[in-house]
Amino acid sequence: MYMSQKIYILLLFMFSIGHNMFAQKTDRDYLRSGNKLYKDSLFIKAEVDYRKALEVNPQSTDAMYNLANSLLMQQKANEAMEQFESVSKIEKDKSKLAQIYHNMGVILHVNKQYPQCIEAYKEALRNNPKDDETRYNLALAQKMLKDQQQQNQDQQQEQKQEQKEDQQQDQQKDQQNQQQQQNQQQQQNKNEMSKENAQQLLNAVMQDEKDVQEKVKKQIQIQGKKLDKDW
Repeated sequence: MYMSQKIYILLLFMFSIGHNMFAQKTDRDYLRSGNKLYKDSLFIKAEVDYRKALEVNPQSTDAMYNLANSLLMQQKANEAMEQFESVSKIEKDKSKLAQIYHNMGVILHVNKQYPQCIEAYKEALRNNPKDDETRYNLALAQKMLKDQQQQNQDQQQEQKQEQKEDQQQDQQKDQQNQQQQQNQQQQQNKNEMSKENAQQLLNAVMQDEKDVQEKVKKQIQIQGKKLDKDW
């Protein structure tokens, strides 16, 4: 009786373990589910499954790469770039590394970060030299970088020309202000001179009038003396 009961408990325990093992999903299960959702363009749900796969296996490069792609399809470029950078540090397969760096290059390309974009494409080609799509993107990025640099040079030249013109205008304004001040000073000096001349003329007239009066007085005195003598 004791033995049979012990065997029953043991069998029940083994059945319970087997049931739990069967019910528990692996990272590959979540990956397959996420990939199916991804193909159906259900990117948010796919992201959830990829994150669950990483909870089970944090070092799953497939889950990290697919998660990055699902984020990218949701226009979460910064988060996607973080995932691509993380998986690039631990992935060993060259073909997968080429895809990782290619996608990193695309994100940088869209953000017009051409120097970093070019380096990402070059790294992709180092891992897969036969990837013509990456080679085309690299050539396009190099051309756009050249155009961007030329545009920056043109803008700098325009800014320098504008600064030069502004300086010339400022100099002209300064010269005009100086000339205006000189004219005002000259006019003021003329006004002062006119006042001085008028005063001098007035003084001269008054002096002449005084001299005339003195002469008249002298003449009167002289005539008076003559009359007095004749008388």
